[in-house]
Amino acid sequence: MRGGETLKFGGKEFRSRLIVGTGKYPDYPTMQKALEASGTEIVTVAVRRVNLDRRQESLLDYIDVKKYTLLPNTAGCYTADEACKYARLAREVGMSDMVKLEVIGDQRTLFPDNEELLKATKILVKDGFTVLPYTNDDPVMAKKLEDAGAAAVMPLGAPIGSGLGIRNPHNILIILQAAQVPVIVDAGVGTASDAAIAMELGCDGVLMNTGIAGAKDPVKMAEAMRKAVDAGRLAYLAGRIARKMYATASTTMEGMIE
Repeated sequence: MRGGETLKFGGKEFRSRLIVGTGKYPDYPTMQKALEASGTEIVTVAVRRVNLDRRQESLLDYIDVKKYTLLPNTAGCYTADEACKYARLAREVGMSDMVKLEVIGDQRTLFPDNEELLKATKILVKDGFTVLPYTNDDPVMAKKLEDAGAAAVMPLGAPIGSGLGIRNPHNILIILQAAQVPVIVDAGVGTASDAAIAMELGCDGVLMNTGIAGAKDPVKMAEAMRKAVDAGRLAYLAGRIARKMYATASTTMEGMIE
């Protein structure tokens, strides 16, 4: 059985196991309402896509940093050096020393470049960052990232923004069995049932953006995702019944009067 009542990494503790992104919403007020409905305590912000000059309107103006922990991410970076540059920039402007590390290897699929990702993880850990790397669902790479000092590993459920759900639950299970750090599914969640499945597998959390922001009603979907993560976690802790080939009567014949 993984974890306790809270999600812990980087010396911090969170009651919510849902991490929510801040991109792709129709407007900032909708984003604010969705974050509130989600119950999240951690929000991701793409460093390359946010205006860090606070003299002009910025996404950051709409995020209450007293309520939410910022998790800057290096979305859009294609090399370790580029990712490290933006992680350091985020820290310099006071966003956070935690980073959701993305190093993309292919523009069409947005799959990670594992070689550059591992390189960047080692550099940023040495620089004192709490590193949460976005990786593919490869148990070998997940272990290498953990050994490199990652505070959590974040395997994809499916390609970013695809909404395909958990495509390879067996690999996620293998990662869970080996990992000593939190495992947070990142990318591919399209609806509440996808989030529940990730949590029922035993994942420590789920990170999503498009599944909420791209919904017809982002605020309602955010609430649905919150409930799904809670339900999936509770089901995991409860322990599901074993799958069987044939039926098993819920009421046995023993003791019945003929």
